[in-house]
Amino acid sequence: MLTPLDLKLFRDLGRMKGQIVAVSLVMACGLAMMIMTRSIVLTLEGTRDAYYQRYRLADVFASLKRAPLSLAERVAEIPGVAAVEARVVVDATLDLVGMTEPASAHLVSLPEGRPQILNKTFIRQGRLPQPDERRQAVVSESFALANKLQIGDSLVAIINGHRDIIIICGIGLSPEFVFEARPGQTLPDNKRYGVFWMNYEAIAVPYDLDGAFNDLCIDLSPGAQAGPVMAEIDRLLLDYGAQGAYTRREHNSAQRLDDELRVVRALSVAYPLVFLSVAAFMVNAVLARLVRLQREQIAQLKALGYSSWQVGRHYLNYALVIVVLGTLIGSVVGRWMGGALIRIYDIFFRFPSLNFRMDYSALVIALVVSTAASFLGVISVVWMAVKLPPAEAMRPEPPADFKPSALERMGLTRGSSPALRMALRNIERRPVQALFTVFGLALATGLMVLPGSMADSIDYMLTYQWNDVQRQDVVAFFAEPGSADSLHNLEQLPGVQRAEPVRAVQARIHYGHHSRKIAVTGLPRDADLNRLLDAERRLIVLPEEGIVMSAQLGKILGARIGDVVQVEALEGRRETVGVPIRGFMQDFAGISAFMDIQALHRLMREGDTVSGAYMTVDQARWSDFMRAVKDTPRIAITLVKQDQLDSFRSTTGQSIGILRKLYLVLAIVVAFGVVYNSARIALSERSRDLATLRVIGFTQREVAGVLLGELLLLISTAIPVGLLFGKGLATFIIAKVSTETIRMPLVISLNTYTMAVLVVAAASSASFIVVSRMLRKLDMVGVLKVRD
Repeated sequence: MLTPLDLKLFRDLGRMKGQIVAVSLVMACGLAMMIMTRSIVLTLEGTRDAYYQRYRLADVFASLKRAPLSLAERVAEIPGVAAVEARVVVDATLDLVGMTEPASAHLVSLPEGRPQILNKTFIRQGRLPQPDERRQAVVSESFALANKLQIGDSLVAIINGHRDIIIICGIGLSPEFVFEARPGQTLPDNKRYGVFWMNYEAIAVPYDLDGAFNDLCIDLSPGAQAGPVMAEIDRLLLDYGAQGAYTRREHNSAQRLDDELRVVRALSVAYPLVFLSVAAFMVNAVLARLVRLQREQIAQLKALGYSSWQVGRHYLNYALVIVVLGTLIGSVVGRWMGGALIRIYDIFFRFPSLNFRMDYSALVIALVVSTAASFLGVISVVWMAVKLPPAEAMRPEPPADFKPSALERMGLTRGSSPALRMALRNIERRPVQALFTVFGLALATGLMVLPGSMADSIDYMLTYQWNDVQRQDVVAFFAEPGSADSLHNLEQLPGVQRAEPVRAVQARIHYGHHSRKIAVTGLPRDADLNRLLDAERRLIVLPEEGIVMSAQLGKILGARIGDVVQVEALEGRRETVGVPIRGFMQDFAGISAFMDIQALHRLMREGDTVSGAYMTVDQARWSDFMRAVKDTPRIAITLVKQDQLDSFRSTTGQSIGILRKLYLVLAIVVAFGVVYNSARIALSERSRDLATLRVIGFTQREVAGVLLGELLLLISTAIPVGLLFGKGLATFIIAKVSTETIRMPLVISLNTYTMAVLVVAAASSASFIVVSRMLRKLDMVGVLKVRD
């Protein structure tokens, strides 16, 4: 049964519905972000873990040149090894109809006469190849969708120099290739890179690997430590060209997915904290105004026998209503946003199914957090209502102090209008409320800076990476390193204008107790097609001795310029040599290290060996060049710069576009809510003053100017603060989303700042219009009545 206090609560809520909704929406924004991000984390983690477990993603991986299959049995006998899958993995070139550039096929062999033990293939359509089918293959789903391939379609592949036909018998996925991209690539290029699963003999025989393997997957026993197992694997494979075993955590696909999860977890804390802080201020302002206006009612309630606890609980119920409403709206919106945004991950990651899972624990957390934030915001107001003596409350609130403002006393407002001086005095009279308004509008402005900054950063990355650093048209890598004659053969391809050699050596770099497995790349000292730049975009000339590495790699290793790192070559003689760090380069994808190509030859004790070349090509002969590349057996991988750029723009452009729309809506909600709430509070508190102005002759427009001029001053103050806040927020978020696999520079353009200002100004103008209409309905006679 409803009590008189409950009825009073509902009547007050009806009169304050606009403010209650405004505060609830701001709170709902923070809760929706928290529910959305936590649910996305739950969805990705749950889907990943179930996929890895059901299809048995290996714990340890190892690549090598060639080893007999019998060696896999010895690996299986290592203590801690539960299962071993030996296979052949190679890259082949595809000649796709309608595509000038060659595509790459990552060929993975299937075991003979038995099902897969590890890294099982999920078949979306079709079937696995039959044991006697040499040309049949299962193709990865991403590649099939990008190229509109169907079951029964045939492709032309150059397999170890021989043109052959591959017939698609199935379309599938693997937990090993959730993120399907070439090693070292930060974004997938599904149109030009795909995974193919074929029978063992279909791959092993053309590459002279029949009865052998060049790739190993190992599953560890429960409780087994990876370190000792990997050390024993490296010992067994040492004489077979092994490049060092590595764990799932270092696997390109798994690492990329783990990095994404770390980013989302960070966002699930940062955004709700900011939104809920603003909501707490708004609740405080609304209830403080209510208590001031209901002083007499509080006195009457206490005089009628209501205890201080009952009065205090009554005013806490206002905050509880806001919390419940905000949580309901936030949960619905969070679920909707999560379901919509989870589709972004289909661009980058491929699972058998990725269905949004609501994190219901986030609802409980959201309710607790929002309740705590709101109660912290109103506790001082409730305490004021509880401690207000009845006799004191029966008297009207003392008149406000409208003494000259500080600016007036300093003589800085000479010649200004009365409306401006009134606005300045009222701001100074209620500094806390003014600070709240400035803080809320600063948040709205900052929210618009962030997505614009991300877009600006990506544009900068594209210019930096593909104009300033990579100045080539195409990069070609051989299946196996070759002699100087191999470089000469590339220079003779049709249309090649310039070719610069590159030597890539798999190595593990050690410094102290830190180490990373990377490819150390050798370039000519005068290299111009792939340049190294420092943080100030100055050209770095490779030293005759020493190494230049990514600034991120130096940070991971904890090394500085002049320190000596141990470079352990994982091919050739496999020697470990101390090499001093001569410089740090600025890059935004992965980690890398470079040496003068001649110094790298000396380290490897080899001749003028090359792994490939960076080339510029006459565009008039582009088709002839690509045709020749497809017909060159030794070329295993061809990377076209323009294709990589187009792929980058299509994937990141779509995701950034969705995020910008989301942040635009959030910024509008916050800006409108904050300005509307402040204006409504000012209107209710100053209705007598404003009505008095109308009675003594002020026009409706002039009275509106008094009220809205105050808000305009606060907005003018808030926008510069918001732009600085947005820069700080962008700095924090970009630092959080920067990982070992991909990093973003902090770049904010003038257009981004301008758009943020325009959005906040538009939302504030909408609030002005709503409040101005309320001013027209002001009851001048009613508000001027003397209170009893």
